[in-house]
Amino acid sequence: MSPPTPRIIKVIGIGAGSPGHLTQEAIAALRAVDVFLVADKGSAKDDLVAVRRAICAEFIEGVEGQDYRFVNVPDPTRGPDAERDDTAYRAGVADWHAARADRYAEVIAALPADAVVGFLVWGDPAFYDSTIRVVDAIGERLPIVTHVVPGISAFQALAAAHSIVLHAVGQPVHITTGRRLVDEWSPSLGSVVVMLDGHLACQGLVERAPDLLIHWGAYLGLPQQTLRSGRLADVIDDVVAVRAELRAEHGWIMDVYVLRPS
Repeated sequence: MSPPTPRIIKVIGIGAGSPGHLTQEAIAALRAVDVFLVADKGSAKDDLVAVRRAICAEFIEGVEGQDYRFVNVPDPTRGPDAERDDTAYRAGVADWHAARADRYAEVIAALPADAVVGFLVWGDPAFYDSTIRVVDAIGERLPIVTHVVPGISAFQALAAAHSIVLHAVGQPVHITTGRRLVDEWSPSLGSVVVMLDGHLACQGLVERAPDLLIHWGAYLGLPQQTLRSGRLADVIDDVVAVRAELRAEHGWIMDVYVLRPS
């Protein structure tokens, strides 16, 4: 008896929200997908699904021979990350990834064997996104072949929006999360890009390094894009207030910032 045919899964980076962020490689990958799987995170995140649908409509619909559909997969509850220490946080994320993989594998197994499955990843799949890890876990449950297509990352879009070079001449760029920022920051890190920071942890650096420059952006590439920049001690209160207002208005927010020596 021959082994089952591996399912083809495409993990496609779609940039930070603008259709203009898609590469030609990403567009070609979109057009090869039969079924896009999307995590259903509730009505508050409907805009994120709507952007994905709009991108597919722009680049796939009207192309001869193209037929595709979206399948919403209820997303497992992740848990209170902010209340966990590092060990519990990693364990919680691992459990969440496993639960996601179980649900996706069940949906994929029910599809026709020749259906190409696509995951549309905000930004670039290599940076602070779990999709590749979840797809690897799916591969432990059924045979798959994975193709990954890079996309414009949030910090690339941030630098472009502010018209800046992220690093000083010959100096490094450090990429981290809000959870780790305060404990690991030092002037020797150079420019520090901070992602996944729902609490603007940079507030904890104001007394230590008030002269740091911050370049912050939310909804990069989307019509509601919002930017702020300046000396950290001077603009942080404004950033905190604006972020809260935007989240309340839209029900969700994606933002990123860079801290740089003055």
